[in-house]
Amino acid sequence: MGIPEISINALDGTPDVMSETHRRVTLVVNVASRCGLTPQYTQLEELHERFSEKGFTVLGVPCNQFGEQEPGSAEEIAEFCSATYGVTFPMTEKVDVNGEGRHELYQLLVETPDAEGHTGDIRWNFEKFLLARDGSVLARFDPMTAPDDPAVLKAIESALG
Repeated sequence: MGIPEISINALDGTPDVMSETHRRVTLVVNVASRCGLTPQYTQLEELHERFSEKGFTVLGVPCNQFGEQEPGSAEEIAEFCSATYGVTFPMTEKVDVNGEGRHELYQLLVETPDAEGHTGDIRWNFEKFLLARDGSVLARFDPMTAPDDPAVLKAIESALG
């Protein structure tokens, strides 16, 4: 099974949020509301707005595995993201990205190395994966890499053609 066929619900419980990313270049990001990196939501939303008409989207994946920094309910997460950062990009249900309960999306994503060659477990909130329109993984960026970092922008622009 490839990434486009993976089933994951939207934050509001709607089935198959991956269908919203079908044939779009997608930046998949595990997110958290109470993290020092949470302000990256601003840049993620700016990327989503800047490139959405060209076939790009961000997909936020809430996860509570890092310092329990995403403890809220789906409703609390949605309200925080909307009210605090004006998030309009799709968000999935809260999932595990590491360990025995790792969601199947992340079972595939973690095989991709980042620029330093790191593969395997997600290191912290806001680790990013860029997917091509066909769902293949093009790049992995560590959590500290800002969404508007030149390397991320170059990878997005290249994928969009």
